[in-house]
Amino acid sequence: MDFDFLTPIDTHLLIDIKRLSSQHLSSKVVFHTNEEFPDLSKVKIAIIGVLDNRGNSNSNNNVDLSNIRKEFYSLFPGNWSQTIADLGDILPGNSLDDTYFAVQKVVATLIKKNIIPIIIGGSQDLTYAIYRAYDSLDQMVNLVSIDSKFDLGKEEGLNPSESYLSKIIIEEPNNLFNYSNIGYQTYFNSQEEIDLLEKLYFDAYRLGEICNTIAISEPVFRDADIISLDLTSVKSSDSGNSFTFVPNGFNGKEICSLARYSGISDKVSVFGLFNHDNTKQEAVLIAQIIWYFIEGVHFRSNEYPFGSKNNYSKYIVPLEDEDIIFYKSDKTERWWIEIPFFSNVNNKLKKNTLLPCTHQDYIAATNQEFPERWWKAQRKNIV
Repeated sequence: MDFDFLTPIDTHLLIDIKRLSSQHLSSKVVFHTNEEFPDLSKVKIAIIGVLDNRGNSNSNNNVDLSNIRKEFYSLFPGNWSQTIADLGDILPGNSLDDTYFAVQKVVATLIKKNIIPIIIGGSQDLTYAIYRAYDSLDQMVNLVSIDSKFDLGKEEGLNPSESYLSKIIIEEPNNLFNYSNIGYQTYFNSQEEIDLLEKLYFDAYRLGEICNTIAISEPVFRDADIISLDLTSVKSSDSGNSFTFVPNGFNGKEICSLARYSGISDKVSVFGLFNHDNTKQEAVLIAQIIWYFIEGVHFRSNEYPFGSKNNYSKYIVPLEDEDIIFYKSDKTERWWIEIPFFSNVNNKLKKNTLLPCTHQDYIAATNQEFPERWWKAQRKNIV
C-alpha cells in the first residue's frame, strides 16, 4: 500500500500538541499515530512531511518539522468545513530516487482521492517527484514556483534543488504544459535562463512586479496544478532564516497573500513548501503560510474548469483579423480568456479552453493590445 511509506507523528510531539485547548487547530485535525491511520474518506487536506534535503548540499542540517507542527497546531482555525489530516512523514530512502518514488506514489494516491496534499520538505527538488505523480493521471500539468531563481541549472555536480526544473522539462513523459515563476530576482538568474523561459513561452514575474501589484499573480495561481514555494524567496528579516541570508524577497504579509491565492484556486491540487531552515522563528511564518493556504481552500468557488459557462458573461473583442473572447464570472467577477483549438496542428489541447486573466487584460484588448499570456498560450499549442 502506498501509505506504508508514511511514518506516524512522534508520540512526544503528539502529547505536546494534544495539550492545547479544544479551540486550537490541534483538536480539529486527525493524526497518523502508532495506533491508527486516519480514515481518509472525509479528508480534504492532508499534511505530509518529507524529511529529505539531500537535494540541497547547502542545507543547514537534517529536516525537523517539530517546530512547524507545534506552531501550526497552536493557531486557531477559521470557519473551515474541510477535514484536515496529518499523515506523518516520509523518511529519507536509501537513495534520493527512493524518496522521489515514495513521494510520487503517496501524492498520486491522494490526488486520485480528491485530497489536497500539503508537502513540507525537504529540498525543493522534491517538486520533481510531485510532478511525476501526475504521470498516472493522464493530464497536462501547470507548475507555479514562488522562487527567486528558476532552478534551470545544468552544470555537472549542481544541487538537484537548483536544477530540478531542467529535469522536468527534458525527461519523458513530458506532461508539463506551463511553468510560471513568481518573484524571480534577475541577478540570481543568467540571461541564458531568462531567454530560455521566453523561448518556451513560460511566464516569469519579477519580485518588484509582484510586490507592486500582488493581484497580478492571482490568475497565474488560478491556472496552476502544483505550487512549489521556496522559503528562501522570503527575505531573512521576515522569515528568521539566518543560515541562508536573503536581504531581498517577499515579506511575511506578501507570502501569506500568495499562499491564499494558491488555496483559493479551484485547480491547485498540491501545495509544497521547501528549503526552510528548521528554526523556531521560520516555523512561525511557515505555520501561517499553511494556515492561509487552507483558508483559501475554504473559499474556493468551484468555477472553471468545474462550473458551467452559463454562469459567465461573454465579451467579444475584435482585434486585428480575429475575435478574442472573454468571460467574466457572475459569481466572483473573475475573468477568463478563451484559447482556441487548432485542429490542423499537433497541439496539447483537446478543445477550446479558458485561460485565467485579469480585467486589465480585457481593457488592453479593447485598446487593440494582445494579452501576453494569451499570446504565449497560443504559441505553445502551435509549436
